[in-house]
Amino acid sequence: MRRGNIEGDIEFVEKTLAEGREYVNKGDPVQASEKLYKAVEECIKVLAEKRKLPEYEEAQREGRWWSRLLSRAARRLTRELGEEGIANAWTHAFDLHTWGFHERSLGIEDVEQDVPYVEWLVDYTKGDLRK
Repeated sequence: MRRGNIEGDIEFVEKTLAEGREYVNKGDPVQASEKLYKAVEECIKVLAEKRKLPEYEEAQREGRWWSRLLSRAARRLTRELGEEGIANAWTHAFDLHTWGFHERSLGIEDVEQDVPYVEWLVDYTKGDLRK
């Protein structure tokens, strides 16, 4: 399902975040929303994998991550790590995914407002993976 390569994971997350920022700068809220969401999704996955959370184990058995597993993993990570920023980033990212990408109802200023939450989680995840 995943590469399991920490440097590769960090590189992918950074690239996805950079692409999201580029789409923000181009004024494309739909593509920016999806790239920013993907950066958060990948952060949740790698943090869950590192800790072998039950949600990670279930995703392994199912052969994929479902939104419900990502949501539960984000909540568990928030509790276990004592980092409310994880839940905040997930909430904002899922909002971007739903309303920005699927429903195409967010403007670029709405998407821009969520970038700091994504950046925070990417930085947090990079630091955590390098421990």
